[in-house]
Amino acid sequence: QVQLVESGGGLVQAGDSLRLSCAASGRTFSRYAMGWFRQAPGKEREFVVSISWNGATTAYADSVKGRFTTSRDNAKNTVTLQMNNLKPEDTAVYYCAASMIVGVITKASIYDNWGQGTQVTVSS
Repeated sequence: QVQLVESGGGLVQAGDSLRLSCAASGRTFSRYAMGWFRQAPGKEREFVVSISWNGATTAYADSVKGRFTTSRDNAKNTVTLQMNNLKPEDTAVYYCAASMIVGVITKASIYDNWGQGTQVTVSS
């Protein structure tokens, strides 16, 4: 098990940038594939991005390609999500997730460790 804590959310205007961070506890962080998901009010949780255990492989939702970038630092037990050119439709609670399945993972059901989420609000 790994505990995850997200930070960096906030209220911004369309076109602005935000950088989310996810801090993980435990010595086995480097074994986990990591993912970011988001959930807007009244909608299902949706995949945003996933990064493999060593950062070599990433997968992005089409809606964020070219705007969002993820990276990880296994020495610091952190994964980040750089969000540029934010749009009102990016407004949601963003969750960090971890799974020991190898590779990148786009399905929320595969992840068994979740953070509490951080709110991102983008005004038009």
